[in-house]
Amino acid sequence: MTPRRVAISICAAAVAVVGAALAGVGYVIARRLTVPATARRYDLAIRAALRHGEHDAVVMDRGPGTTAPGVYNVWLEDGGWAQVGAVVGEGPDTVTRIVLATRPVGALREGRRASWSAVYYESPGDAGHDAEEVSIATSAGPTPAWVVHSPEGTGAHWAIHIHGLGSRRAGTLRGVDVATRQGLTSLVVSYRNDREGQVTGSGRPTLGAAETDDVRAALRYARARGARSFTLIGWSMGAAIALQLAADAEFRGAVDALVLDSPVIDWTATIKANCARAGLPSWFGLLARPWLRIGPLARVVGLEASVPLERFDWISRAAELSVPTLILHGVQDSSAPFADSQRLADLRPDLVQLESFESEHTMTWNSDSERWQRAVGEWLAALR
Repeated sequence: MTPRRVAISICAAAVAVVGAALAGVGYVIARRLTVPATARRYDLAIRAALRHGEHDAVVMDRGPGTTAPGVYNVWLEDGGWAQVGAVVGEGPDTVTRIVLATRPVGALREGRRASWSAVYYESPGDAGHDAEEVSIATSAGPTPAWVVHSPEGTGAHWAIHIHGLGSRRAGTLRGVDVATRQGLTSLVVSYRNDREGQVTGSGRPTLGAAETDDVRAALRYARARGARSFTLIGWSMGAAIALQLAADAEFRGAVDALVLDSPVIDWTATIKANCARAGLPSWFGLLARPWLRIGPLARVVGLEASVPLERFDWISRAAELSVPTLILHGVQDSSAPFADSQRLADLRPDLVQLESFESEHTMTWNSDSERWQRAVGEWLAALR
C-alpha cells in the first residue's frame, strides 16, 4: 500500500471513530433528556428551626435556589412541607428564611433532609380550593385530574392547567387561583409517564409528542361536561403541549387564549441550553436530534414514539399562531431560553405579550406571585 493510501485509510478511520463518538454523545444526551420521572432528591439539610422576631424561621444550606427572592416550598424527606418566604439572614454556608406555613405543625427540625422546590402547593386544598378528583380516559388508560369550580363562572369556559417535564400536576396549582377569580373552571391534568398518569413503554417522556394526546383527551372530557371555550395554561413542556393543541383543527375556535410560563418554544434551542447548563458545548444538543426524530433510533433510546421536533419549533411556525398569548418568562432561565420567548413576541406582536421576571425556570410566580397573578388576571380580563 502506498503512503498516500495509508494516510487516506488512517484519516477515514479517524473520521469513523470521531463520528461514532459524536453519535454516542447524542445518544447519551437523548437518554438523559428523556429519563423517566423520578422521585424528589432530598439534598438540602435543615440546620436549625428558630424564631426571628415574631415569626418562625428556618436555617438551611446556602445555594442559588435557597437565596432566591420570593416564596418557595421545602419538602421534607420523611413527610410534610414548609412554605418559606423572605431571606432574613445569610452566612458563608447558610441562609435563614421566614417560615410562612408548615404541615404538620412543627415539622421543621434540625437534621432533617429536604428538597427545595418552586412547587408551592401539594393539593388544591393547600391552595384554598375545593376540588373534585376525576379520572380522564386516554389512549394510554385512565389518568387522574382535579376539577376546581369557580363560583363566578357558568361552567362554559375552562382553564386547562398543564405541567412540565419531570413535574406533576401540583406544580400548576400556582395558576388556579387567578383562573378561578376570572370565572374559569379549572381542570388540572396529569399525563402518561409523569408518576401520576399511566406508565407506557419504558416510562420515558416523549417531550410532548405522545403526552399531547392525553391533554387532548382532557379537553374532550371538559367538552363533555359543558366546556365551550378553553384557556390553556402551560408550564415549560406543558406550554409546548398547549401550543400544539391551540393549532389543532379539532379545537380551532374553542381555544381562545394561551398563558405560557417558562415555555419551550423550540426544543432544539432548549436542548442546546440544557447542554450548556450541564457544562457541555451547546452545539452538542444537535447531536441528540437524530436520536429523537428518527423512529428506529428513538426506539433504541427507549422512546415509545419519535419526537417531531419541527412541530415544536414555534419560531419557524410563528405565522401559524392564531390566539392571544401571554408569556411569563424569567430572564435567568437556564433551561428554556428567554430569547426564544422574546423572539416569538417580536415576530407576533399582534398576539403575544411578554412579561419578564428576574427568575430561573418555572419560578416566575415564586419570584413575585402578586405581580404574576396581577399580570395574568388583568390580561384575561382585558380579553373579555
